[in-house]
Amino acid sequence: MRLLSGTALEVAPRLLGAVLRVGGVSLRLTEVEAYLGEGADPGSHAHRGPTARNASMFGGAGTVYVYLSYGIHRCVNLVCGPAGEGSGVLLRAGAVVGGLETARSRRPTSRDDRDLARGPGRLGSALGIDLADDGSHLGAGRIALTLPETPVGAVSAGPRVGVAGEAGGADFPWRFWITDDPTVSSYRPAVRRAGRSG
Repeated sequence: MRLLSGTALEVAPRLLGAVLRVGGVSLRLTEVEAYLGEGADPGSHAHRGPTARNASMFGGAGTVYVYLSYGIHRCVNLVCGPAGEGSGVLLRAGAVVGGLETARSRRPTSRDDRDLARGPGRLGSALGIDLADDGSHLGAGRIALTLPETPVGAVSAGPRVGVAGEAGGADFPWRFWITDDPTVSSYRPAVRRAGRSG
C-alpha cells in the first residue's frame, strides 16, 4: 500500500487526519506513535525479531498488527515498509466521526465523546477491534483507511507514552499528534512496576 511505504517515522505524521473505518464506526486519527524494526528501536515489539506474538508486524505495508496490552486492551498498529522490516505505527487516539452510537455502546464508561477513542486501548474498543483482525490487510477485509483531503495544520511531536527506558525519553520524539486536538491522550512516562528490576 503506497500510503504506508517508508519507515514508521516517515509514515506516522502522514496518518494524522486520516479516517479509519471498521464496520460501522469511523474515526479521524489525531495521535500516533512510530516504532522501528528489529535492532533499531528498543521500544518496539519488533526489536528482538519475529515471534509468534509479533509476526504480523513483519508483514508488508498495510498489514494490521493487533496485540493485547495488560491482557485486556486491544491495540492497533499499521505496518509500514517492506515485509520483514518490522516497522509500524501505533494508533493512539482519534475522534469518532461516524457510527457514534455504536462507539458509545462499546465505551459506556466514557465521560464524553472526546474520550471514546482517547488512548490506544479505548481506540481499539470504540472500533470493535478484535485479535482476529491481527494479520489482516487494509482494504482487503473489514478495516479501511482514507487519507485526509486537506492538511491537518499544526503537528506536535514528543516522547512516546509509557515506553520504558531510553526509548521512552526525549531522544525518541516519535509520538505525533494534531496540536491542541481535544481527543489526544495525556502524556505519561513509563512507570517501573514493583518487583521488577533492570
